[in-house]
Amino acid sequence: MNEVAFSFAGQTLSALGSGALWWPDQQLLCVSDLHLGKSERIARRGGPTLPPYDSRETLTRLATDITRTNPATVICLGDSFDDLQSSLAMEASDQRDITTLQAGRRWIWIEGNHDPGPIDLGGTHMSECLIGPLTFRHIAKPLTQSEVSGHYHPKARLNARGRSITRPAFLIDQTRLILPAYGTYTGGLRSSDHIFDGLMSEQAMAILTGPQPRIIPMPR
Repeated sequence: MNEVAFSFAGQTLSALGSGALWWPDQQLLCVSDLHLGKSERIARRGGPTLPPYDSRETLTRLATDITRTNPATVICLGDSFDDLQSSLAMEASDQRDITTLQAGRRWIWIEGNHDPGPIDLGGTHMSECLIGPLTFRHIAKPLTQSEVSGHYHPKARLNARGRSITRPAFLIDQTRLILPAYGTYTGGLRSSDHIFDGLMSEQAMAILTGPQPRIIPMPR
């Protein structure tokens, strides 16, 4: 499995190349910002028509990660759907796949700013979740400790061999961990954006996702 192991809040975690977070001791897989149904939502609101395969691709990658890790718990860390209507407009086949992925394991939907209400797709709906020393929520809070969040879709740039590579990235420091967006058609916010100045310390690291994940000092 392509991954980078690291220590956070006294726990050994792994950043998978897909953008998922794996916590072996808890047998827990966490993904953030799936934004299922984004192409449907854009078309519904009069935007450009995009190929309507984003949910299928995202769920296929999630199924691959679940097959590889066989988690006891899956946490979807908010904005799992592009809006509440998107959860209602899902293809029946996608709904069946979610049900299949949930079978035999605890499944937690964390509330996001795009999907703030409960959804009728199985699992448990929570505003945030405390497991061991870690608190899982969608949007980072100031003055927090041992927090795992998403929302910002961070990405980072690496300059190597005369080339510049930009990829979705995990951001990590002593107190918080921000996950990249997992979903297809999700954009990203550069780690150098001023919004991270008040969130991540000077010692923060970034783990670039992809076939060969790589940990580097967080670009600013």
